[in-house]
Amino acid sequence: MFTGIITDIGTVERVEMRGDMRARIGCNYDMTGVDLGASIACDGICLTVIDKGQGWFDVDISAETISKTAIGANGWAEGKRLNLERALRVGDELGGHIVSGHVDGVALIEEMHDEGDSTRITFRAPDELARFIAPKGSIALNGTSLTVNEVAGSTFGVNVIPHTQTVTTWGAVKPGDAINLEIDTLARYVARLAEAG
Repeated sequence: MFTGIITDIGTVERVEMRGDMRARIGCNYDMTGVDLGASIACDGICLTVIDKGQGWFDVDISAETISKTAIGANGWAEGKRLNLERALRVGDELGGHIVSGHVDGVALIEEMHDEGDSTRITFRAPDELARFIAPKGSIALNGTSLTVNEVAGSTFGVNVIPHTQTVTTWGAVKPGDAINLEIDTLARYVARLAEAG
């Protein structure tokens, strides 16, 4: 489990296709405190550390994960920057919202404009996920816990404040980018209960 509060920006250092994709991700974490088998969310995707060294860790990414995330749309090339978050530990502050790291789909950035010091970003969600997105609800986008401003059909908007743009990869996004989207877990269960009747 994660909180959607990004704690580092990693960089893809190497990508190999060997049945699954293997990626080496450079980071600022003290990897002596990260066990093999630990989970790290990479742009919101919960991935398992399979090897590590000073300032880097390796992950394997299955074809299923690639097909369901922005990796399939954007690819991961050397130099790509990623939002990173280590798994939540008992007693940690829950500063964002409960995030599983299980990406539900890919949203596309439709437009962006400055609004005060913040940036207003409008996304288009897959139709089957749009019903789970509510105004003033939580959403995880590329692993970042954000608040939904408005929803109109399959489009929704968020504001990204300057601090978030500085400490995450949000300062470098542009219209047309594919973004990992994880809907709020509570919204998923409420919708399921409503369907059950």
